[in-house]
Amino acid sequence: MIMATSIPRKDTVFNERQEVITVKVKENLTAWGINALWFTGTLEPVKEEWVKAWADYQDPMQRTRLITFTKKEKRRVYEKLLRMLVRMLGSSPTVTDDDRRAMGIVIRDTVRTPVKLPKSYPVFTVDTSIIRCLIIFFRDMGSMLKAKPHGVHGVEICWAILDRPPVSVDELIHSAFDTRAPFRLMFDESERGRTVYICLRWENTRGEKGPWSEIVMAIVP
Repeated sequence: MIMATSIPRKDTVFNERQEVITVKVKENLTAWGINALWFTGTLEPVKEEWVKAWADYQDPMQRTRLITFTKKEKRRVYEKLLRMLVRMLGSSPTVTDDDRRAMGIVIRDTVRTPVKLPKSYPVFTVDTSIIRCLIIFFRDMGSMLKAKPHGVHGVEICWAILDRPPVSVDELIHSAFDTRAPFRLMFDESERGRTVYICLRWENTRGEKGPWSEIVMAIVP
């Protein structure tokens, strides 16, 4: 488990959150292994500058461009240190998830969600309406939608120009990868009229590959 920095964008919420975090940390500096010299000598003076700038900003009748600019600058500097503090809290084994929740810090699960190996294969058609170009439209087997199966990152496309039908996908020596249909194969003028054999398979987000589709033949237009 790790935690996100959870620094609010809105100034009012930021001010409330930073107060909760810093008060809680100050009470537990030794127990949580936070460097007391850094906290009191570096972070707290910057916090005080932010608190003053935020207080000056509260009166809309007295709010000038300089006050607004100062508020933004003080937050920028303070927020950088506050993020450092939150990372320290994340690396301290003595800070519990309950402690983090009490400070309004989001807990993020780092256990990766299992991604299934693709079991289906792409079905595809080849458009030959443009000269020297084969346009491949692919979708999942059994689906009328263009969407890829869940967990699939894209499709591996293998092909080769051959004088006879291949006996194995291994003969399709050229390959490419695409995440969204359609995919275009471009050819030279000298290759017009040649026979291209094409085969596809899904690949998930971890690079694991599913079964190959049928090998389809097309003529370079």
